[in-house]
Amino acid sequence: MTFPLFATLPLRNSPLVSDTLALLTEYLPSPSPLLGTIDRAIPMPVKQLLAEEPLNRIFAAAIADGEFDDFEGRRIRLELNGGQPGITFGLWAGRLRVLEGPGEATIRGSLSAFKTLAKRQQDPDQLFFQRRLVIEGDTELGLALKNLLDSLEWGLKLPELP
Repeated sequence: MTFPLFATLPLRNSPLVSDTLALLTEYLPSPSPLLGTIDRAIPMPVKQLLAEEPLNRIFAAAIADGEFDDFEGRRIRLELNGGQPGITFGLWAGRLRVLEGPGEATIRGSLSAFKTLAKRQQDPDQLFFQRRLVIEGDTELGLALKNLLDSLEWGLKLPELP
Protein backbone atom coordinates (compact mmCIF):
# COMPACT_ATOMS: atom_id res chain seq x y z
CA MET A 1 0.00 0.00 0.00
CA THR A 2 1.39 3.40 -0.90
CA PHE A 3 0.38 6.88 0.06
CA PRO A 4 0.97 9.15 -2.97
CA LEU A 5 0.40 12.32 -0.93
CA PHE A 6 3.46 11.55 1.18
CA ALA A 7 5.62 10.78 -1.85
CA THR A 8 5.95 14.51 -2.59
CA LEU A 9 6.78 15.57 0.95
CA PRO A 10 10.43 16.31 1.73
CA LEU A 11 10.09 14.26 4.95
CA ARG A 12 9.23 11.03 3.16
CA ASN A 13 12.70 9.63 3.94
CA SER A 14 12.30 10.56 7.59
CA PRO A 15 12.27 7.53 9.92
CA LEU A 16 9.12 8.85 11.60
CA VAL A 17 7.23 9.07 8.31
CA SER A 18 8.49 5.74 6.98
CA ASP A 19 7.74 3.96 10.28
CA THR A 20 4.26 5.50 10.40
CA LEU A 21 3.54 4.42 6.82
CA ALA A 22 4.81 0.91 7.55
CA LEU A 23 2.57 0.73 10.62
CA LEU A 24 -0.47 1.95 8.69
CA THR A 25 0.22 -0.47 5.85
CA GLU A 26 0.51 -3.36 8.29
CA TYR A 27 -2.54 -2.66 10.44
CA LEU A 28 -5.12 -0.91 8.27
CA PRO A 29 -7.92 -3.29 7.33
CA SER A 30 -7.75 -4.97 3.96
CA PRO A 31 -9.86 -3.39 1.23
CA SER A 32 -10.89 -6.89 0.09
CA PRO A 33 -14.31 -6.97 1.83
CA LEU A 34 -15.25 -3.61 0.31
CA LEU A 35 -13.95 -4.66 -3.11
CA GLY A 36 -15.88 -7.94 -2.77
CA THR A 37 -19.11 -6.05 -2.09
CA ILE A 38 -18.52 -3.83 -5.11
CA ASP A 39 -17.61 -6.88 -7.23
CA ARG A 40 -20.84 -8.69 -6.33
CA ALA A 41 -22.90 -5.58 -7.18
CA ILE A 42 -21.53 -5.27 -10.72
CA PRO A 43 -23.38 -7.40 -13.30
CA MET A 44 -21.28 -9.77 -15.42
CA PRO A 45 -22.01 -7.96 -18.75
CA VAL A 46 -20.56 -4.76 -17.25
CA LYS A 47 -17.45 -6.61 -16.04
CA GLN A 48 -17.04 -8.11 -19.51
CA LEU A 49 -17.43 -4.71 -21.14
CA LEU A 50 -14.86 -3.13 -18.82
CA ALA A 51 -12.25 -5.91 -18.82
CA GLU A 52 -12.29 -7.80 -22.11
CA GLU A 53 -11.33 -5.03 -24.50
CA PRO A 54 -8.35 -3.78 -22.45
CA LEU A 55 -7.09 -7.36 -21.89
CA ASN A 56 -7.33 -8.14 -25.60
CA ARG A 57 -5.60 -4.87 -26.50
CA ILE A 58 -2.74 -5.44 -24.03
CA PHE A 59 -2.12 -8.98 -25.29
CA ALA A 60 -3.14 -8.47 -28.96
CA ALA A 61 0.30 -9.23 -30.41
CA ALA A 62 0.76 -12.35 -28.27
CA ILE A 63 -2.73 -13.62 -29.15
CA ALA A 64 -2.08 -12.98 -32.86
CA ASP A 65 1.27 -14.81 -32.61
CA GLY A 66 -0.46 -17.85 -31.08
CA GLU A 67 1.17 -17.46 -27.67
CA PHE A 68 -2.20 -18.03 -25.95
CA ASP A 69 -3.28 -20.99 -28.11
CA ASP A 70 -2.62 -23.50 -25.31
CA PHE A 71 -5.25 -21.72 -23.23
CA GLU A 72 -8.07 -22.08 -25.78
CA GLY A 73 -11.20 -23.27 -23.96
CA ARG A 74 -9.49 -23.24 -20.54
CA ARG A 75 -10.59 -21.24 -17.49
CA ILE A 76 -8.24 -19.47 -15.08
CA ARG A 77 -9.28 -17.46 -12.05
CA LEU A 78 -7.36 -14.61 -10.44
CA GLU A 79 -8.58 -14.07 -6.91
CA LEU A 80 -7.76 -11.95 -3.90
CA ASN A 81 -7.11 -13.75 -0.63
CA GLY A 82 -10.44 -14.57 0.99
CA GLY A 83 -12.17 -15.49 -2.25
CA GLN A 84 -13.59 -12.13 -3.30
CA PRO A 85 -13.21 -10.29 -5.51
CA GLY A 86 -11.90 -12.34 -8.34
CA ILE A 87 -12.10 -12.69 -12.09
CA THR A 88 -12.32 -15.83 -14.19
CA PHE A 89 -11.18 -15.60 -17.78
CA GLY A 90 -10.49 -17.87 -20.70
CA LEU A 91 -9.60 -17.79 -24.36
CA TRP A 92 -12.38 -18.55 -26.83
CA ALA A 93 -12.18 -18.04 -30.58
CA GLY A 94 -8.89 -16.19 -30.23
CA ARG A 95 -10.16 -13.64 -27.68
CA LEU A 96 -9.76 -13.36 -23.93
CA ARG A 97 -13.19 -13.55 -22.29
CA VAL A 98 -14.37 -12.78 -18.77
CA LEU A 99 -16.47 -15.67 -17.45
CA GLU A 100 -18.58 -16.51 -14.43
CA GLY A 101 -17.69 -19.31 -12.05
CA PRO A 102 -14.54 -21.06 -10.90
CA GLY A 103 -11.44 -21.67 -12.95
CA GLU A 104 -9.58 -24.87 -13.63
CA ALA A 105 -6.65 -23.12 -11.97
CA THR A 106 -6.82 -20.31 -9.43
CA ILE A 107 -4.02 -17.87 -8.77
CA ARG A 108 -4.64 -16.26 -5.39
CA GLY A 109 -2.83 -13.48 -3.58
CA SER A 110 -3.04 -10.08 -1.97
CA LEU A 111 -3.90 -6.90 -3.82
CA SER A 112 -0.31 -5.70 -3.40
CA ALA A 113 1.08 -8.98 -4.82
CA PHE A 114 -1.08 -8.68 -7.95
CA LYS A 115 -0.13 -5.02 -8.28
CA THR A 116 3.56 -5.94 -8.03
CA LEU A 117 3.04 -8.63 -10.68
CA ALA A 118 1.15 -6.30 -13.03
CA LYS A 119 3.73 -3.54 -12.73
CA ARG A 120 6.54 -6.09 -13.16
CA GLN A 121 8.33 -4.79 -10.10
CA GLN A 122 9.42 -8.24 -8.96
CA ASP A 123 10.17 -11.55 -10.61
CA PRO A 124 6.94 -13.63 -10.67
CA ASP A 125 8.84 -16.69 -9.41
CA GLN A 126 9.77 -14.77 -6.26
CA LEU A 127 6.13 -13.90 -5.62
CA PHE A 128 5.26 -17.60 -5.77
CA PHE A 129 8.29 -18.78 -3.76
CA GLN A 130 7.47 -16.21 -1.07
CA ARG A 131 3.88 -17.52 -1.12
CA ARG A 132 2.55 -14.05 -1.87
CA LEU A 133 0.84 -15.70 -4.84
CA VAL A 134 -0.34 -19.31 -4.83
CA ILE A 135 -1.70 -21.60 -7.53
CA GLU A 136 -4.52 -24.01 -6.74
CA GLY A 137 -6.31 -26.54 -8.91
CA ASP A 138 -4.59 -27.33 -12.20
CA THR A 139 -1.14 -26.08 -11.20
CA GLU A 140 0.31 -26.97 -14.62
CA LEU A 141 -2.19 -24.58 -16.24
CA GLY A 142 -1.45 -21.85 -13.67
CA LEU A 143 2.31 -22.20 -14.14
CA ALA A 144 1.91 -22.11 -17.93
CA LEU A 145 0.08 -18.78 -17.62
CA LYS A 146 2.68 -17.41 -15.19
CA ASN A 147 5.50 -18.43 -17.57
CA LEU A 148 3.70 -16.94 -20.56
CA LEU A 149 3.08 -13.61 -18.82
CA ASP A 150 6.70 -13.56 -17.65
CA SER A 151 7.98 -14.12 -21.20
CA LEU A 152 5.85 -11.43 -22.87
CA GLU A 153 6.65 -7.75 -23.17
CA TRP A 154 3.69 -6.03 -21.57
CA GLY A 155 2.99 -3.64 -18.79
CA LEU A 156 0.18 -1.83 -17.07
CA LYS A 157 0.04 1.72 -15.85
CA LEU A 158 -1.93 1.37 -12.65
CA PRO A 159 -3.14 4.32 -10.60
CA GLU A 160 -1.71 4.61 -7.12
CA LEU A 161 -4.26 3.37 -4.60
CA PRO A 162 -4.17 4.71 -1.04
